[in-house]
Amino acid sequence: MNIEVLGKKIDRQEEILSESALELINKLHTQLNPRRLELLAKRKERIAAIANGKELTFLEETKAIRDDNFWKVAPLAPGLIDRRVEITGPTERKMTINALNSGAKVWLADQEDSTTPNWENVIQGQINLNDAIRGRIEFTNDAGKKYQLRTDAPLATIVMRPRGLHLPEKHILVNGEVTSGSFVDFALYMVASAKLQIENGLGPYFYLAKLESHLEARMWNEAFLIAQDHVGIPSGTIRATVLIETYPAAFEMEEILYELREHCAGLNAGRWDYMFSVIKTHRTSGKDFVLPERNAVTMTVPFMKAYTELLVKTCHKREASAIGGMAAFIPSADPAVNEVAFAKVQADKSREANDGFDGSWVAHPGMVELCRNEFDKVLGAKPNQIDKKKEQSQVSAADLLNVKATPGVVTEVGLRNNISVSIQYLESWLRGVGAVAIFNLMEDAATAEISRSQIWQWIYNEITLEDGQKITKELVRELTEAEVAKLGDPSKYAAAKETFIACALDDEYLDFLTLPAYEKMA
Repeated sequence: MNIEVLGKKIDRQEEILSESALELINKLHTQLNPRRLELLAKRKERIAAIANGKELTFLEETKAIRDDNFWKVAPLAPGLIDRRVEITGPTERKMTINALNSGAKVWLADQEDSTTPNWENVIQGQINLNDAIRGRIEFTNDAGKKYQLRTDAPLATIVMRPRGLHLPEKHILVNGEVTSGSFVDFALYMVASAKLQIENGLGPYFYLAKLESHLEARMWNEAFLIAQDHVGIPSGTIRATVLIETYPAAFEMEEILYELREHCAGLNAGRWDYMFSVIKTHRTSGKDFVLPERNAVTMTVPFMKAYTELLVKTCHKREASAIGGMAAFIPSADPAVNEVAFAKVQADKSREANDGFDGSWVAHPGMVELCRNEFDKVLGAKPNQIDKKKEQSQVSAADLLNVKATPGVVTEVGLRNNISVSIQYLESWLRGVGAVAIFNLMEDAATAEISRSQIWQWIYNEITLEDGQKITKELVRELTEAEVAKLGDPSKYAAAKETFIACALDDEYLDFLTLPAYEKMA
């Protein structure tokens, strides 16, 4: 086994970077990494084809899978039967405790969009998860406040989200090759924590991020088989929930469930990344695919409503859980702000529950009760509504593609907001904090991606602001200087501003802003 660990030594890392864990990373890299790279190349080929006029649609070659009404996914696993409230957040130590104590049914333990993948976070996050599973995690802040797991109520079920397939792990090399962040996160958790979770009556559960095709799901299924065999647990023990958060994946939902059916728990409507993917996929397709400013794109606009209807229908047809989208609002010190925001979140969660979702996401413990109340009204004592097959209109490819029916405009305030959110988030990400409160919203990489991608698309398509100003590179540079000046010390934001300018204004669109940002990181 020719494997090198280049990251600096982290206290207790030997508990995570065991010989067995490194062996599994080696197996996954050797057996699956060539295919991972091929699948990433296919993503670029699809984008190029769309730029040349080919449109997304349901696949003809997999029609038999969609038409077969008899296959189902695996039965719901312990801890994943009732998912009416899920809380998301990074695997930082205090947040781990708060999430598990929050009263949510599930915690998405995030090694992806809300975690900066520096070496310390990659390893320490796994240590924190392992300590939590063993029931020995605690934390004391600088003010002396102590955090520990509650004993008076059930803790949230841990569902770990590895990094997306596009992200590398430059601190671990196999045969001199950079490894996959996805496979590293997955392997470290499987070896350190899978059997412990089984002993706790649960299992190794995962959220899979940013999949774009059923072929990518097929590769993950093979990774699960390799890992279960390596760890020595029965095939089918792993359960995965797939985030339908890319535009191409929306056209392959049933196929994704089919490929993972032995290991599948459901699908999630990852609304923010989905919006980012719509922009990214059709960035050069003309004004029919240009969205108004971010806050105007609600879940009730036609193309988003079609997406969620299809997701619920697909999941329940195959007896899988359908999990709704993120409420990014976090409670404010201003009661007036809270009153307006809480009403919007309540309406959103009520809509999801009544549309057939089995649960939904929140970003802050203060929103758990509100979300639970709305699902309680619909579910009552039932753990989910999978058996409630709602009659829904047939969702067509044209419905999913109907972006041009989205009402709204682009204002200077909206443009400035996109600039400021991008720069503030990148500054936080580059210093190791991947989830940050900005303007009363919990921002992560997905929302920063929307912000900078919208700007790129607006410039490319020569969009004008509501007041008649044309959005140009020069205007964005001018407003960037003004927004950075509002934030204080310009030197603090220099690297973030440089990364933002590159991602938003370069002639060639960069697929993910986290890739150049990761290169800046030791």
